[in-house]
Amino acid sequence: MKMKNELRARILGLFDFIGREILDFFEQTGFTILLLFQTIFYTKHVLRKWQEVVKQMYIAGVKTLLVCSLVGVFTGMILALQTGVEMSEYGQQAQVGHLIIASMTREMGPFMSAIILIASVGSAMAAELGTMKVSDEIDALEMMSISPVSFLVMPRVVALSIMLPIVSVYIITLASIGGGVVANSLLHVSYNVYFKHLLKGIHFKAMYVGLLKAYVFGIIISIIGCARGLKAESGELGVGHATRSAVVASFLMVLIIGYIITAFFYG
Repeated sequence: MKMKNELRARILGLFDFIGREILDFFEQTGFTILLLFQTIFYTKHVLRKWQEVVKQMYIAGVKTLLVCSLVGVFTGMILALQTGVEMSEYGQQAQVGHLIIASMTREMGPFMSAIILIASVGSAMAAELGTMKVSDEIDALEMMSISPVSFLVMPRVVALSIMLPIVSVYIITLASIGGGVVANSLLHVSYNVYFKHLLKGIHFKAMYVGLLKAYVFGIIISIIGCARGLKAESGELGVGHATRSAVVASFLMVLIIGYIITAFFYG
């Protein structure tokens, strides 16, 4: 009888946990969507907040320059090495430039940029706004009739939606250069041949789809980071939870939305 009661209590506890997680998911999702619409409404004030926008662009772009550079170069080198070794068995290693630019512009460039900015910028947004939330700074802004969305969220969303496509182009460029170094040194493909095939692989559709992905990823990362920060509670522990959940949610949404965009244009 005692074992049955314990089993029943565990089952009820499990259902209670699942139910609370589902309710929390829908609450967070609804809050994030409403925050996005509010942010779109307040973009009419973007010229007034241009200094904050530029500051956030500096944080998202210049401060992540070193990491983006290393990721870009080594991504291109890895792609060139992996694809080149396989293609060399068929005598087609000269085509490695075409494959690198195609994969980077369509998918890898925006995706790698998003991963870097999720870890460095999205998490920082959640932590910063979460700290302001638990220390009642957000409430103080509202008491002064200053909208937190217009003052804090909108500049961050605008800045990241602008910077992520720029970072993506930067990473694609460095990946192309890194791939060329590997193709020349290890696969014995001349730079002229490599860049000739690379330029042939640049297609307008792949470029605008890649930039569209980067733009959408920038909005997703910033709006989720801000939303999770504004919903933080329970002091420092709540800020840590908000930061962690912002990173996980942003990563999952980048994967899902990236697939949807790819399926829409190429499916």
